[in-house]
Amino acid sequence: MHILWIKTELLHPVDKGGRIRTYQMLRALRERHQVTYLTLDDGSAAPDAAEKASEYADTLVRVPFRSAPKRSARFWGELAMNLGSRLPYAVAKYKSPGLTRAIHRVLQDGSVDVVVCDFLAPSLNVPDDLGVATVLFQHNVEAEIWRRHFEVRSNPLARSYFRRQWRRMERFEREECRRFDRVIAVSEPDAELMRNVYGVPDVAAVPTGVDTEYFSPSGRVPREPRHLVFTGSMDWLPNEDGIRWFVNDILPRLKALVPDVRVTIVGRHPPDAIRALAGTDPAVRVTGTVPDVRPFIESAAGFIVPLRIGGGTRLKIFEAMAMECPVVSTPVGAEGLPVRDGEHLLLAESADDFARAAADLLLKPAEAGAMAQAAAALVRTSHAWNRVAEEFAALCQPVPDLMTSPLTARSE
Repeated sequence: MHILWIKTELLHPVDKGGRIRTYQMLRALRERHQVTYLTLDDGSAAPDAAEKASEYADTLVRVPFRSAPKRSARFWGELAMNLGSRLPYAVAKYKSPGLTRAIHRVLQDGSVDVVVCDFLAPSLNVPDDLGVATVLFQHNVEAEIWRRHFEVRSNPLARSYFRRQWRRMERFEREECRRFDRVIAVSEPDAELMRNVYGVPDVAAVPTGVDTEYFSPSGRVPREPRHLVFTGSMDWLPNEDGIRWFVNDILPRLKALVPDVRVTIVGRHPPDAIRALAGTDPAVRVTGTVPDVRPFIESAAGFIVPLRIGGGTRLKIFEAMAMECPVVSTPVGAEGLPVRDGEHLLLAESADDFARAAADLLLKPAEAGAMAQAAAALVRTSHAWNRVAEEFAALCQPVPDLMTSPLTARSE
């Protein structure tokens, strides 16, 4: 099968959840299928990103693109211009006629069997007249992320902005999910929402995977008994919100139970507000970008996922489980994963409950260790990437009804 895979970015550095999932999926798919990787390229990827694309694609096609850096003058200008648009800004900023033309060029020779649009954002560039099977790979229900942003905001202006973006995203996402021949979600709850709320006629789910060979304890890094760790891209708003909530609301409660607790926040591009947290509390350390997250996870007595906003599934939880590190998460953080509270991890929603659960990981190491072993067994037996890729490929197989069904035109 020849797959045309459409994306908004090159994958290196492979340092955030969406890139990791795509990278691992494509590496496994390439073992049996041909992959053409078509992407926007704004020059922000690693210097060797194009060269390293050979790790996950047979052919790379890049479309030059100019994006606005976050918090730059152009970024704020685009946000202001977007106030009058029907499109959510998170999608509108990726509009590229060049990408649309490139899709047509790649399809000209008739060798492509299926087009996969990876994430919702590039879908606005996928035309309606392809004449080939089309799949929308949804790592999240994007509207749910924006709804939760709205719900946790207290500033009236911020609430108004996020509510408007949520509603725009909900409308756009519904239309796009129904426009493609098939939608593949990353969890059954996401698939059910798209089916029942969006009315998507053909939607299925593939499980979340983890590289169980890479994420495996080395045995050379000792556990630090009062050490908690968080990993995640700190330029992603849900992670930033979760860490702010943890440090400001949960950590003081946790210190009352475990006075000598320490927390390390590991992740790329932390904004100044996150870096400042380390300056106000000596128990908090912010690393910024690191070459390898595994030593930080292996050294910790517990892994925290204090997310209040999110969609899809969190790869970081399976990575911590594969490293045999006990996990405490909010229900939102563990959403969509086949895990059970008290058996594979601890779930806690309020600040009080989260602090008590984190304290249990630190003060009851035998129980926490048994839970971590059960979690590691779960991911090693059922969630390796090659197994996930096989399921994904089966859902992409061009069957007759997909091959003859053109995209339904979106409303403008």
